[in-house]
Amino acid sequence: MTITAPDPTTTGTDRVIPKFVSVDDHVIEPAGVWQDRLPDKHKAAGPRLERLRVANLAFNGMQYSFDIVDSSSEEGKWADFWCYEDLKVPMRRIITAVGFPYEERTMLPVTYEEMRKGCWDQASRLADMDVNHTEASLCFPTFPRFCGQTFMEAKDRELALLCVKAYNDWMVEEWCGGAGQGRLIPLIIVPLWDAELAAEEVRRNAARGVHAVAFSEIPPFLDLPSIHTGYWEPFFQACADTDTVINMHIGSSSRMPATSPDAPAGVQATLSFNNAMGSLADWIFSGVLVRHPTLKLAYSEGQMGWIPYAMERADSVWKEFRGWAFDKESVPEPPSTYFRRQVFACFFRDNFGLKNLQDVGVDNVTFETDYPHSDSTWPDTEDVFRTMVADLDDATVYKLARGNAIRMLSLDLD
Repeated sequence: MTITAPDPTTTGTDRVIPKFVSVDDHVIEPAGVWQDRLPDKHKAAGPRLERLRVANLAFNGMQYSFDIVDSSSEEGKWADFWCYEDLKVPMRRIITAVGFPYEERTMLPVTYEEMRKGCWDQASRLADMDVNHTEASLCFPTFPRFCGQTFMEAKDRELALLCVKAYNDWMVEEWCGGAGQGRLIPLIIVPLWDAELAAEEVRRNAARGVHAVAFSEIPPFLDLPSIHTGYWEPFFQACADTDTVINMHIGSSSRMPATSPDAPAGVQATLSFNNAMGSLADWIFSGVLVRHPTLKLAYSEGQMGWIPYAMERADSVWKEFRGWAFDKESVPEPPSTYFRRQVFACFFRDNFGLKNLQDVGVDNVTFETDYPHSDSTWPDTEDVFRTMVADLDDATVYKLARGNAIRMLSLDLD
């Protein structure tokens, strides 16, 4: 695909910013995603919404704790819960944060009526995208978690596979269909417990125009085989064959970096890029990118300021430790070669990364609005972005705002 960008002629804060293609947003699933699609025999155990009264909701080390109290209690407040098998997950304001001041983006439990409607309703989401200078958006799941871990952890694998397929059918046919076609970009999940089934699901959805799949940044953290084992080859081959980019969101390993179990969540939030950095080291020394030279990876919400040193260090290891630290035949060129060729970073606020953009790779960076999470820049994304890129030329701004994302996701927008 040939993308025509503006001539590199102007800089400044008064320039016209191209409309964004956001590669990392999120959807709060509406009530009928699974109940409308599962066979009757599975509906009672399948994902469903219940309104329960909840108290003492807290977050500790990627784990939520809470108490469900009697409906007549004056303690706590009402919240909408996703229920699946024995699992109960409350909706929380930090994942439906748009429209609230920063100090009000809290652990408060919420109902769907208390969320901004764009969290879960297509028409309202498109309207909120218009307000936010956003033409197109790729959305990660919420109840299934960032790469479908919820279904991998379930007891009934038959039901879990049906849930994965139901989610993908809803994503393609409803969320990204109708008025959303061309603006809401389909991102599927796969049955993580079976690489062959995962490959089948990639191919099934690629046949209807899907070019993005969610995957775990560090599969062993989910008790899955690592990318070094060869186990995932059918999945990787399917992605390479169908031009399906593998999107790895921070937290898709169900674990966030932290210094201690009692460290406040601010420590995890500050260190969140660390899993992306570890994952990238895995991939560039695995040989997978050599075996599959057209395979594309995306580090969703991973930021980019850390990348120049990580690549400098990886290239140094490749040169100086080649006698013992990795398989030389599997990684015949410096690791930065594979990053520049096949990997995309993603940022929403990273001034340091922008100052070092040439060392990151002008063609390797994409942008996100993170709607509706607590990091989201909605509805001020255009102003935030314009300020960050004030010193960059128009051609580079175009690549960051949309051009690189269009190429990464094989979109037909320009």
